[in-house]
Amino acid sequence: MVMDVLTFGLNHHSAPVSVRERVAMSGELVRPALDGLRSAFGSSVKEATILSTCNRTEIYMAASPEVSEHIPNWLADFNSLDKALIKPHLYQYNQGEAVRHAFRVASGLDSMVLGEAQILGQMKTAVREANEAGALGTMLNQLFQKTFSVAKEVRTQTAIGAQSVSLAAAAVRLAERVFGDLNETRVLFVGAGEMIELCATHFAAKSPKSIMVANRTLERGEALASRFDAQTMKLIDLPQHLHEYDIVVSCTASALPILGLGMIQKASKLRRFKPMVMVDLAVPRDIEPEVAKLDDVYIYTVDDLGRVVQMGNDSRQAAVVQAEAIIDSRVQSFMHWMQTRTVVPVIQGLNAGADVVRQHELERARKMLAKGMDPEEVLERLSRSLTQKYLHAPMQVLNRSPEEDRGQLVGMLPKLFPFQDTELLQENKH
Repeated sequence: MVMDVLTFGLNHHSAPVSVRERVAMSGELVRPALDGLRSAFGSSVKEATILSTCNRTEIYMAASPEVSEHIPNWLADFNSLDKALIKPHLYQYNQGEAVRHAFRVASGLDSMVLGEAQILGQMKTAVREANEAGALGTMLNQLFQKTFSVAKEVRTQTAIGAQSVSLAAAAVRLAERVFGDLNETRVLFVGAGEMIELCATHFAAKSPKSIMVANRTLERGEALASRFDAQTMKLIDLPQHLHEYDIVVSCTASALPILGLGMIQKASKLRRFKPMVMVDLAVPRDIEPEVAKLDDVYIYTVDDLGRVVQMGNDSRQAAVVQAEAIIDSRVQSFMHWMQTRTVVPVIQGLNAGADVVRQHELERARKMLAKGMDPEEVLERLSRSLTQKYLHAPMQVLNRSPEEDRGQLVGMLPKLFPFQDTELLQENKH
């Protein structure tokens, strides 16, 4: 069965956060999704990997081409959604374009923050999860190993990551628009993951009055807090203390909002309607969208931060040209590898068939020797018999082929059987 490299997905270019959060797959959902995908399509999906971040959810597959028309329905069904909601936002890449997309994503060319390095680690995690689920095989393993190699080459040979404006830096910039100097602000981080750690680093550099980390487990929260001279509290205590903070940055893996409109309305009243900046970096969102209606609460999502980041991307566009050139070359190399793989079964079949003939003729020769025949005569018969059998099939095809095909076959013979070249034969003798 012919297997193509296929990619399906949606990202910050094709879909707003309100759609992305509906199809985002947290860590515990990836394994069931991989199992469900292969169960739904059987042998038509030989390999699969799912990459899901706050900016994208993508499925990479080694699959039969006919699977393409059914993936949107499967993705909608798996997430209990109406297909009409996500279909306008889905993109699909096949073969070379799928390979190119993987290379561009890993290199940071398709990111909201042009040249950011975090996506490479996220892709490596996705590949590891697919491997642990038994969903990774030769084709995708080769694709992703090449992908990681290309990403390293792009970062080494271009300035794509230089002076990158991160989402974390953009969050600080937006908070400064409201408060100016941040050294009198109290900052609350909800969650203790990698994105929160990045944000904490940027905010701590502004020397705020205090920093608090709220997390489900105090142990992980304390590990992060210790780096920034911060305090910790349990997530369950958040409603009683939310009003104490001027800036709230949230990024958890919760499937539902943890900061609701009612909770924030109450906090705003207790603050006597002093301004509050809330940055929601989670997908699905941690903060109910209705909070944006409150006059004294300035709420920003990843898409809002992305627009700030975009203003800093122009200076890195020259590096994009270099990166794209590297990627173009490496795509051609990978596609050549894929094309050679289609010949492998044919070569294996030829070798197997030739070995059957070899074993048969070798057995005949041994029997002749056992009967006492002259070894020189046995070798002569063996070589003649092998030659005749070697040439029998192509000679038969050539003799029986229609006139319109014969010219093409004759043209191929010198390539398939170079022994007609007397100069080559003379070289082999030496």
